Amino acid sequence: MQDLPVLDPVFHQVVRTHLAGLLNAGPCSFTELKNRLGVTDGNLDAHLRKLSAAGYLHSRMVLKDRPQTVYSFSPSGRRAFAAYVAGLEMIIGDAMNNDSPRQARVRRLNATELLR
Repeated sequence: MQDLPVLDPVFHQVVRTHLAGLLNAGPCSFTELKNRLGVTDGNLDAHLRKLSAAGYLHSRMVLKDRPQTVYSFSPSGRRAFAAYVAGLEMIIGDAMNNDSPRQARVRRLNATELLR
């Protein structure tokens, strides 16, 4: 069995994992992030500050109908999130590969039930 990957604690929080997934897809405004995540202004601001403090975030003001702040990953943020996702994939892959054939079958059946 290989050593477990170290998961970046900045991303290892439910809202920040979802936030990072949105930012990984491309730049998003504060309002778009807030609406997509279903969080309050203050909650989103706290999570954005965590990402920013780690050096993972760029922000810029754009003028549309009114000024908006648009957020995107910095190059280091994009690399860190890719490493985080790779670590999760490694953990999940190990868990799936360590199953006995019966356990793997039960897991697939349970996953199928969840999709219904």
